[in-house]
Amino acid sequence: MSRHEGIEAALTKRIQKGGKCLVPYITGGFDGYLEIISAAADAGADAIEIGIPFSDPVMDGPTIQKANNIVLSAGITPERILNDIGNLDVDIPLAVMTYYNVVYRYGLERFAANLRESGISGAILPDLPLREAKPWIDSATENSIETILLAAPTTTDEQLPEICENSSGFVYAVGLLGITGAREELASSALVIAKRCKSTTKKPVLVGVGIGNPKQAQKIAEIADGCIVGSAIVQKLLDRESPESVGKFVSEFRTALDEI
Repeated sequence: MSRHEGIEAALTKRIQKGGKCLVPYITGGFDGYLEIISAAADAGADAIEIGIPFSDPVMDGPTIQKANNIVLSAGITPERILNDIGNLDVDIPLAVMTYYNVVYRYGLERFAANLRESGISGAILPDLPLREAKPWIDSATENSIETILLAAPTTTDEQLPEICENSSGFVYAVGLLGITGAREELASSALVIAKRCKSTTKKPVLVGVGIGNPKQAQKIAEIADGCIVGSAIVQKLLDRESPESVGKFVSEFRTALDEI
């Protein structure tokens, strides 16, 4: 697996070997985040989603919002995060997750070009609806950046094929309505959206939002091609756990997914 081969190619390799995919989310700019990214990669992640903090993150729950606020209060900019990532030595593909206002103010072409220059393969913009996404997708495609689109429980049967067709990297199936955050029980909506996406596309389908422990990851991956784990990992950043501790946590998800 190579950082530069692209997200969809990397995930497809795992799937073709009968495996399930694991994508941890880590807040960019947080203390020690580069070491934590490296630890997660070493622990068996297939790709890593790096959050670029924004002051009004409509999809993010209190855990990720708290981490965002710490980074923003420290004056860390998107450009600094991209520069940091450009110097990172990992062998798996990376994606950024941020909000369209950040990209718009940065400049679509400039942002896409900076992603490419930083060795980033993909981008997730959860507040950018598909009907308004063409300018960004065009800029991203010109710079070989995969645009990962979201399919929510409220996505209609008419909308879903178009989302899947235009998504690259993977299809991000949102496990439940509402904001991100670990839950004690896996929402039934996660299983439903996973089934709907899998019946619509041959692209990798990963479920995120509401997956906080390895058993939940196993359950969703019986239907989907894998999962994204965010708030449960970011809580460990907030608790100031070491990169080794976070890596151990990621390895527990990797082990659970490998047992399917």
